[in-house]
Amino acid sequence: MEQIARGAEAVLYRKDNELVKARIEKGYRLRELDAKLRTERTKTEARLMDAARRAGVPVPMIREVRESTLKMDFLEGERLRDAIDLVDSKQRIIIANTIGRHVGRLHRNGIVHGDLTTSNMIMHEGRVYFIDFGLGTFSTSVEDRAVDLYLLHNALKSTHYKNLKPLWANITKGYKKEFNEGARVLDRLKKVEVRGRYARRLG
Repeated sequence: MEQIARGAEAVLYRKDNELVKARIEKGYRLRELDAKLRTERTKTEARLMDAARRAGVPVPMIREVRESTLKMDFLEGERLRDAIDLVDSKQRIIIANTIGRHVGRLHRNGIVHGDLTTSNMIMHEGRVYFIDFGLGTFSTSVEDRAVDLYLLHNALKSTHYKNLKPLWANITKGYKKEFNEGARVLDRLKKVEVRGRYARRLG
């Protein structure tokens, strides 16, 4: 297997058309507790991805779940982080609306991604796929959904600031179209943003 990425929580390997995600052992935790946590988080991630797929959100197909390891389809394509600023404005609007609809479907079905950034979205065969649900949870909390959007908005501000306004406008448009509680979540987002600005000033 070829190692293609290493993060704080997991190592990614590619083998032919499969991606293997192996959670890293944490030496500062008791071995039994560490094994339990890695297994639980791996199973939760697999359940989140399966639920997302059933909700109509494109995600890699899970092939095997084994203790702290996930095997899934490897998707050839570009991360949106690298692609979205290079397409024309019409295509960018379509992509942004699609992102919003996908997030709306997740939230409508009680799924919070936990790390919504364009680094965790891939253009594969003309479709936007969501990846890396490792920090995700099942939740119907308005607050949790608003924080999910807060993370996405911050990611857009830091990475795609030149196109922030049209991106965010069309993401929220797609989100509200797909999720009938979208306006309520966006209203809560304003409060989350105020808290975030206050925390940064204190920091």
